[in-house]
Amino acid sequence: MKLLLNIKKENDDLGKQVNNLANNLPLIKFLKHCTVLLLFVSSITIQAQDLPYSNGKKYILGDISVSGNTSFSEQTIITYSGLSKGKEMAIPGEDIGDAIKKLWNSKLFSDIEVYITHIEGDVAYLEIRLSDLPQLNELKINGVKKGKVEGVIKDTKLNKGVKVTENLLTTTKNFLTKKYKKEGYLNSKVHINTIEVKDSTPTARVNMVLNIDKGEKVKIKDIVFTGNEVLSDKQLRKSMKSTKKINRIRILKRSKFIDSAYQADLSNVVEKYKENGYRDARIVSDSVVYNDKKTISLQIAVNEGEQYTFGDITFIGNTVYTNEQLSRMLRINKGETYNGVLLQKRIADGSKPDADDITNLYQNNGYLFSSINPVEVSAVNNVIDLEIRISEGKPAYFNNVSIVGNDKTNDHVIYREIRTRPGQLYSKANVVRTVRELGQLGFFDAQEISPNFNNPNPNEGTIDMEYSVKETGSSQIELQGGYGGGGFIGTLGLSFNNFSIKDIFKKDAYKPIPMGDGQKLALRLQASRFYQTYSFSFSEPWLGGKRPVQFSTSISHTKQFLYNPLNGNADKSKSFNITGITFGLAKRLQVPDDFFVLSQAVSFQRYDLNNYNTGLFTFGDGYANNLSYTVGLGRNNTSVDPIYPTAGSSFNVTAKLSIPYSLFDGVDYKGLKEEYDDLNLTDSDDYARAAEIDQERYKWLEFYKINFKGEWYTQLTKDLVLKPSAEFGFLGAYNNDRGVIPFERFFLGGDGLGSYSLDGRESIALRGYPNQSLSDNDGGTIYNKFSLELRYPITLKASAKIYGLSFLEGGASYNNFRDYNPFDIKRSAGLGVRIFMPAFGLLGIDFGYGFDPLESQGEIKAHGWETHFIIGQQF
Repeated sequence: MKLLLNIKKENDDLGKQVNNLANNLPLIKFLKHCTVLLLFVSSITIQAQDLPYSNGKKYILGDISVSGNTSFSEQTIITYSGLSKGKEMAIPGEDIGDAIKKLWNSKLFSDIEVYITHIEGDVAYLEIRLSDLPQLNELKINGVKKGKVEGVIKDTKLNKGVKVTENLLTTTKNFLTKKYKKEGYLNSKVHINTIEVKDSTPTARVNMVLNIDKGEKVKIKDIVFTGNEVLSDKQLRKSMKSTKKINRIRILKRSKFIDSAYQADLSNVVEKYKENGYRDARIVSDSVVYNDKKTISLQIAVNEGEQYTFGDITFIGNTVYTNEQLSRMLRINKGETYNGVLLQKRIADGSKPDADDITNLYQNNGYLFSSINPVEVSAVNNVIDLEIRISEGKPAYFNNVSIVGNDKTNDHVIYREIRTRPGQLYSKANVVRTVRELGQLGFFDAQEISPNFNNPNPNEGTIDMEYSVKETGSSQIELQGGYGGGGFIGTLGLSFNNFSIKDIFKKDAYKPIPMGDGQKLALRLQASRFYQTYSFSFSEPWLGGKRPVQFSTSISHTKQFLYNPLNGNADKSKSFNITGITFGLAKRLQVPDDFFVLSQAVSFQRYDLNNYNTGLFTFGDGYANNLSYTVGLGRNNTSVDPIYPTAGSSFNVTAKLSIPYSLFDGVDYKGLKEEYDDLNLTDSDDYARAAEIDQERYKWLEFYKINFKGEWYTQLTKDLVLKPSAEFGFLGAYNNDRGVIPFERFFLGGDGLGSYSLDGRESIALRGYPNQSLSDNDGGTIYNKFSLELRYPITLKASAKIYGLSFLEGGASYNNFRDYNPFDIKRSAGLGVRIFMPAFGLLGIDFGYGFDPLESQGEIKAHGWETHFIIGQQF
């Protein structure tokens, strides 16, 4: 920016005007400090940005003119400048500088100059001379693939019409250079050329050529340490979490060089020494050696120092907890090797909000304003004596508790999950639990839930609590596909997970459906060539609105058709119809803790057979009734995000029981069994009698069924999560003479999507094998399955959560306990990916390799690869 004073020749008294101006503006006297250009032919131009403001003279502004290459109107530019006719101002002075700043900050102009054209008494006339910044006309990008061009434009915001400034060119170049260096292209170079567009258009425009030379991807060939004697090179390299040398068998950590990660890893090396008692260890020097265009080596010199041990540890300032209590929480004893990292974690572990440390001991009992600081008071003979100085402060109480960000979900749905109430003693554990409960609702982006502490008042002992949430789509279109039961199985459903049934008759509430009360409503259609299923379900998580008691109900109907082996199609004249209804209650318990849920359900199903003869039982025309009671106990304390849990566990054990009819119905089942065993089923009369016996045995189903499933989540690193799981199921009979029923059985193998019937059967996924291939045709009465899954997130944004996984699993199905062997299982391994989108639920694909042959299919070698496409289901 520059401020210029231009005095134009108006009459023969030019010399007198110059002398007068020189007397008022002593700029000409200081040629060593300012540049002065005198144009005696037509004008005198004075550069005056260095003039002291104190020497300025007051003038009244006359007319202001605008000149230069600009498409903006004169009035628009004058308005931008803040100058106006009739305004009194000093020249030179702050007003002129402010006008130039305003024009410059608009980011519309360049070469901004302000001139005095002439002066009449105390009236000064100004001219603003400037040029428009050029707009981007066309952009050409060289050096990247066509598919990446749009991404570069989006990242750099180089859209047509953007103003091209020096700052834009610099930031674009720096951004792209850093971007490619982060990807391992350490020698990347970016060049930008602009070419002026010359045409009749008044707007200044330029074409831009963006040349990107990423060069070769640079990897770390070796990491060499010098000066280390106590810790080996291998130990130090292992402490570097993100900086790794080339290793062909390593998959998750790549060997590219990223400077920011490298600097962080140098600190990790020092931390490694501190963990082993060498608190004075430091990095003496480090350097990057370029081997060639593709590889570098890192050379790091360390000074290990001497090893220290813990001495006396004294607590000062504690009144709420005794020294013994704090010592038990610290769990560090005199004489142990000094570990500064462990010490800090035991005092305040920043990596875990619910860590078992001294800070949380105070924070969970109201002492929000407490502080705990370890101070080294002595280090004689390498023995460090510590004082842990505690400032407890006053207990804090919640004053106001509020929610922001919920546009669809009603306030009462959120407030009933909040564990922090106005007037309640502050507890960090309750804040952490509230965040977890809000995330588990599924209505909000779990990664964006933020507890904000407002208006802390240590003197009064109060704090305002605000929970910030970001809503996501809670309604889903369910699309599910897979192969099972002899053909393709498709599912179409609508699931409204934040429904409001009380507004169902309010016309204004349909946007597009009544929402906000946290209820769930689902309509579902599932079909293949061999069956059709229709179902409706509804659940209210807080029945009555005062307690977390969930009420649920469902109604369903399915029609199955018998497979015709001659043509491979469904025989529509032979059908099996099932109609069912279920009512359930689930209550959150307080003992042993409030993560436990006790669930109960009563269900009834009616099975009608129409010429439906299979190997399950002898009668093909008849019916069966299934009245059962299910009780379950579960505990789920997984971390905030239900789609990608990183910690905690979930287990559930259920028992499904029928009434023991054989105790009181007066039927001689032992005699019926003996008679049945003596029948010749190849004889038509005997077969008819067998059908009558089966009809009597299965008129009312009698059974008990036990299921267990447990999952555990462990965060190995910041992103990597290990998920082991185990499952077990058993179907039994009260009366062995009556026998195990042909319904409610387990079908193991495949993607788990083959659960097309409502006869109580369960399809258990075991990847690497075809659907239901690991059970008999009639299903098993016992099964177990073990799985180990390693997950890594690609993105956890609300619009789409994506993570990759690898798995090892095994399982088997059995017909009785005589054959049961939990170690005789079919094994598999593979890779997969999951994508969760709020509108469609979970999508995924798995590639599994079965290590064992399927003897039932005549295989003698490993089964090999199977591909499983998953829509709407999570393992």
